[in-house]
Amino acid sequence: MIFDTHAHYEDAQFDPDRDKLIQGLHESGIGMIADAASDLETTRQILKLAHQYDFIYAVIGVHPSETEVLDESRLAWLDLQCHDNRVVAVGEIGLDYHYPEPAPDFQKKWFCRQMEMARQNGLPIVVHSRDAAKDTLDVMKAAHAEEIGGDIHCFSYGKEMAREYLNMGFFLGIGGVLTFKNARKLKEVVAYAPIESMVLETDCPYLAPEPHRGSRNSSANLPLVVKAIAEIKQMEYDKVVEITEQNAKRLYRIDS
Repeated sequence: MIFDTHAHYEDAQFDPDRDKLIQGLHESGIGMIADAASDLETTRQILKLAHQYDFIYAVIGVHPSETEVLDESRLAWLDLQCHDNRVVAVGEIGLDYHYPEPAPDFQKKWFCRQMEMARQNGLPIVVHSRDAAKDTLDVMKAAHAEEIGGDIHCFSYGKEMAREYLNMGFFLGIGGVLTFKNARKLKEVVAYAPIESMVLETDCPYLAPEPHRGSRNSSANLPLVVKAIAEIKQMEYDKVVEITEQNAKRLYRIDS
């Protein structure tokens, strides 16, 4: 079944029908979900969800745009949560230069600290990188992130950058953007990268695929992404589901 490696079911957009929607996802072919935090409060909410549903796993951490909340005591609290058996990764962490704050050096500091936290706890990382292609790669190389492993969430750069991350052993997160008419770069990356290095994701409630672009996204839309990958790679739909599910389990080190 389909493994959604990056969702945000704690988001307020799901408040009206969260439980009903989640309980119906198996009917859409969704087998497992990794829900990703953006700050300390969403980390708490996600851990609650992961303990409520046995097919939801927790990815905990502080998004680069939220790093101003971090200090040593809050990082220590986050580190303690890494011991929870529902936690499968540290994320989403990284760099986001779309807005001027937090300052790049501040973001880099907490990116590095959270990567080290992942290393110490034997967890992979889920990396967010927006308008920060070179700096993200440089910071990860300096930190020897290839020893930690993980995926590049919502991969949005070109083939050359994809090659760098693939050489480091990272997975590329592919979601609804692939179905957009203006997604030429991402389509080229999907054609170039081996299917064994891709994982499926929604980033829901954001980035719904065509023809639902602009509406609330959910894991139930992932078959549209699978279809797009299958067409580009000239593969059978079921084979894309099978391989990306295996990839996701390798990414998050899930045995079952």
